Amino acid sequence: MSAAPGDRVVVRAQHGADRDGEVVAVRGADGGPPYVVRWSRSGEESVFFPGPGTVIEPAERASTG
Repeated sequence: MSAAPGDRVVVRAQHGADRDGEVVAVRGADGGPPYVVRWSRSGEESVFFPGPGTVIEPAERASTG
């Protein structure tokens, strides 16, 4: 799994509501976890290690060229 700042993290819940947030920092090598995520519902930031049910939705990036 790979992410970059600005990407969206969605955690699909087996029970209850899904949660989502924005990746604000990547602490692993080559875009790997852990990520610092700002959660949409609370606005809080936390260090996040993705598990099953986690999806990274890439942010639209400006193309160079």
